[in-house]
Amino acid sequence: MTSPDRKQETFSFTPGASLPNGLGRSGVIHTPHGDIRTPAFIVVGTQATVKAVLPRDVAELGAQAVLANAYHLYLQPGADLVDEAGGVGAFMGWQGPTFTDSGGFQVLSQGAGFKKVLAMSTAGLASDDVIAKGKDRLALVDDDGVNFRSYRDGSKHRFTPEVSMRIQHQLGADIMFAFDECTTLMNTRGYQEASLDRTYAWALRCLREHRRLTEERADKPYQGLFGVVQGAQFEDLRRKAARDLAEAEVDGQVYDGFGIGGALEKENLGTICRWVNEELPDDKPRHLLGISEPEDLFAAIETGADTFDCVNPSRTARNGRVYTADGCYNVDTLPSKRNFSALEPGCDCYTCTHHTRAYLHHLTRANELLLYTLMTIHNERFHVRLVDDIRHSIETGDFDSFRDDFLGRYRRTKK
Repeated sequence: MTSPDRKQETFSFTPGASLPNGLGRSGVIHTPHGDIRTPAFIVVGTQATVKAVLPRDVAELGAQAVLANAYHLYLQPGADLVDEAGGVGAFMGWQGPTFTDSGGFQVLSQGAGFKKVLAMSTAGLASDDVIAKGKDRLALVDDDGVNFRSYRDGSKHRFTPEVSMRIQHQLGADIMFAFDECTTLMNTRGYQEASLDRTYAWALRCLREHRRLTEERADKPYQGLFGVVQGAQFEDLRRKAARDLAEAEVDGQVYDGFGIGGALEKENLGTICRWVNEELPDDKPRHLLGISEPEDLFAAIETGADTFDCVNPSRTARNGRVYTADGCYNVDTLPSKRNFSALEPGCDCYTCTHHTRAYLHHLTRANELLLYTLMTIHNERFHVRLVDDIRHSIETGDFDSFRDDFLGRYRRTKK
């Protein structure tokens, strides 16, 4: 039987050029389904599909990898079915590398009712039973795992570190994440400390189960396992979590990389990334979960993040919002009605090289589904290309000037 140590030879990270601060860098993640040149934006295909876009188009817009959601695929169609199909990549017809998240974020979003946590404000609030207005709590956390009710049919389920590992092994992604508790910024300091201890205990259980399943499924390609650093807005907790995960080892199994998770105040994103990445080893990749805004990408890359994922490019696309180097605008407004230029002049995506703002404006007013496809192609291409350009600027030594020029233009123009 092939050992995890032998199988880990198919997964590795090669650091490349570095920024003068020693944190930001380029590199390559080597996986069984291909290399990922970093920094890289990972397109989200929550339910084994990038909404409204063919896998062929995802490849053509330059995406190197796709991230799917273990929680959603567990509920529908079932991880066992995806396993039978040959893994999430084969199931969805995607040939490149894949990621799956652990379901830990859903402990927050389903449990407390929050969908977006990046810009959550803590002004005057501290509660260990925070719940979004008008929402019912669908998940309850204990030291062993999480009980939750399905948002689909109300059925009851339980996730533990072992269950999350089993599901993700069945989904077969090249990179998967340890099961963690994602707290809100409104939780008290005491709760954050207790949650960090819980997440670390779960992290050790994930390592143990990952090794066991790797041995059990020796005929499958090795899957890289990333530990997830929590700690909210507290420097000491973030640094401790990073050190603990970097040093974690169970039966010879260590983490292959790391995720930076949890709720983040937007203005402190770069600072928190710096705290974490100053503690993590240089020879392993670091993934920042749920980030896509241009300012955030620059701040995170400069402070050491390698890969990113976010649903925002496709979600906003379906609402008619367009990302461009000159800022964002909505295509359904009057200025687009008789504008026969591209969504973003000079953009090389399929949408911009074949269609006009006027046509996209028409699709919004006609409620035509083609809008979702064309808009998503453009927004995803914008984010993939931006991070590719940032990587190039690191490799050529032009990061500072590229950042200043891009953000100066992006912030200056209002549409």
